Amino acid sequence: LPQLGSHLPPRLTQQPWRLLYCTRRDGFSLRTLYRCGGQPGCPALLLIRDTEAQAFGAFSASTIRCSNGFYGTGETFLFSFSPELKVFRWTGRNNFFVKGDLDLLVVGGGSGRYGLWLDGDLHHGGSHPCETFNNETLSPREEFCIQDLEVWGLA
Repeated sequence: LPQLGSHLPPRLTQQPWRLLYCTRRDGFSLRTLYRCGGQPGCPALLLIRDTEAQAFGAFSASTIRCSNGFYGTGETFLFSFSPELKVFRWTGRNNFFVKGDLDLLVVGGGSGRYGLWLDGDLHHGGSHPCETFNNETLSPREEFCIQDLEVWGLA
């Protein structure tokens, strides 16, 4: 987490973070992730490690929650450590920041491609270049298997 500090909105850089959800402790379930996701309006950092030991994720200025449509702000970004930190910020081309239902959590979109998506049992996900963030594929493969997933929120 320390490497990401300088990329967070300035108002958050001195705040303490706490682990709200992790698959090792809480099991693999998107429903549980939403339940543990923190107070409404609490920023969240989603950290994923895939089975090829690649680490990547997303920062959302709002709580990761179930929603009918996309939500979030231009502070949202995607990142990967491959091997050094790369951060993909909002391009301004659309407002497809975060959207979640019980079967799918999505960060970033446009033209039918998602910057990051996770399935409902949190075992599989994928990453494609998308208009929201003009990102590279976050993982070595466009579809990946999740080994560990954590959600950090402001304490």
